[in-house]
Amino acid sequence: MIIHCTAFIKSSTSIKQCPAPLKPEFGFIGRSNVGKSSLINMLTARNKLAKTSGTPGKTRTINHFVINDSWYLADLPGYGYAKVPLKMRNAWIEAVEEYILKRRNLVSLFVLIDSRLTPQNSDLEFMEFLGKKQIPFARVFTKSDKIAKDAAEKVVYEYDIEMLKSWESLPVTFITSAKKGTGRDELLSYIEESINNFSNPI
Repeated sequence: MIIHCTAFIKSSTSIKQCPAPLKPEFGFIGRSNVGKSSLINMLTARNKLAKTSGTPGKTRTINHFVINDSWYLADLPGYGYAKVPLKMRNAWIEAVEEYILKRRNLVSLFVLIDSRLTPQNSDLEFMEFLGKKQIPFARVFTKSDKIAKDAAEKVVYEYDIEMLKSWESLPVTFITSAKKGTGRDELLSYIEESINNFSNPI
């Protein structure tokens, strides 16, 4: 897939405010400060499409972008640590959960995981939730440029071991680097194939 054009549509605090579900949609989500905005910018080849910040919890709304006038990219609030009041954080959780469960044009979620860290309970628990609710998702390990290749692969293996304790099979997995562009072609190919399957179900 070649990205020809991208555009920001709107920010929403609830699913009711989201754009009409008329195009295939892919959501990006992960723990706070996992490198989500940087990955989105790398994927779309737009340096400032998604706002990056060193402050965890910067994304506080569901941000929609339209790509190639044919599909939506949704930048979702991160889960885990964030320096915001508990009431506000709970509101994010409720809004994101409703989005995940009720957004009918959602083709797949990309769950971003920091490749530098050993398996985190918040990541494992979130993916367990998606599995129980039968929400399609892929694992995207970020920041692979910051560690050796075998170290990143070791973290993926550790996640595999933990998940296979309760999962029959593992989700599609990507290892990425926003800085080096690693995994970009693979992610775009996956999105293209998923759109085709979504638009032309068997």
